[in-house]
Amino acid sequence: MKTPSSPRRVAIVHEWFTSMRGGEKCVEALCEVYPDATLFVLLHTKGTVSPIIERMPIRTSWVSKLPFARERYRHYLPLFPKAVQAHDLSGFDLVISSHHCVAKGVRVPADALHICYCYTPMRYIWTQYEDYFDPERSGLLTRIGMRLFVNRLRAWDLATASTPHKYIAISRNIRDRIRTIYNRASDVIYPPVETAALPVSRQNDGFALVVSALVPYKRVDLAVEACTRLGRQLVVIGDGPDLGRLQRLGGPTVRFLGWQNDAVVRDHFARCSCVLFPGEEDFGIVPVEAMACGKPVVAYARGGALETVLDGPDRRTGVLFEAQTSEALAAAIQRCDAQRFDPDDLHAWALEFDRELYKKRMADYIQNAWVEFRGGSPQP
Repeated sequence: MKTPSSPRRVAIVHEWFTSMRGGEKCVEALCEVYPDATLFVLLHTKGTVSPIIERMPIRTSWVSKLPFARERYRHYLPLFPKAVQAHDLSGFDLVISSHHCVAKGVRVPADALHICYCYTPMRYIWTQYEDYFDPERSGLLTRIGMRLFVNRLRAWDLATASTPHKYIAISRNIRDRIRTIYNRASDVIYPPVETAALPVSRQNDGFALVVSALVPYKRVDLAVEACTRLGRQLVVIGDGPDLGRLQRLGGPTVRFLGWQNDAVVRDHFARCSCVLFPGEEDFGIVPVEAMACGKPVVAYARGGALETVLDGPDRRTGVLFEAQTSEALAAAIQRCDAQRFDPDDLHAWALEFDRELYKKRMADYIQNAWVEFRGGSPQP
């Protein structure tokens, strides 16, 4: 049997382009795998994503034309399902949905292969509804509106869970969540991290480091409290609505630098003694970047950290702590300080998550799925 050729017309469906975060870095790598692809998003704020993405053909939905969409697009969440299903994908052979909100619900031609790269099922309506819509983070009208629409959004999300032919999860953690919420199987391909480009550092200026958005669920408060209790130097890089509260919690050994560019972040990776990761994340890029620089990670033993941070008898790249308390984190920091880590070994482990490996794994997976979809035999 003749092996079907590669897809000719590729569509990549993402939720929105308003900043360059983890999901956008995945799309950026896919743009290098499929340089002739067309991108579909609900809205695009020009200049907010990388040149690699900006030079691609980008088609937006009618959401981008709604009042104040650029600044307040999240307020239009109940309209997103209809907007994503309005994308016209006629003529495309392969559709890759880059999904954490509504992208997987896009309508695809009957003869097109649809693969969903899933960061998480929509966390706003499932696992973190209370975090996003508590009184401290959202106004009264927003909370009332979500109570009116959340059940409808959940029903739509479940109804469109059968739309993709295949799911790829960003971690085993998300694979389990896809199974629980969508009742779908998925394969795991970790997101791309620029690990090969990060140099190993043996410098140690004695401070612990946190790099994070300053929002409650990141639990940066645990790091601030633990280091204050220990009298341990801590540098916090990041900004967000939790900054004021964290500053009040911190003692004289804690410094807040606010948002910093990549060069400053990498300089602090190179000079710190360890990186603290006290929250539960779907995957978590920061621990991988830290290990690529040769620095151990002290992480909460839940979520993606269980797949990226090794703390076993055969190999150790950091220290995991079980209880999400400042006391447990303080004890873990002390255990980390008492151990010796090989920076080259940490870097070697981080290379398992490198961007080039991600591109190869995605290209091979999608090509095999394409061949199978077209009636051929996938490569072993």
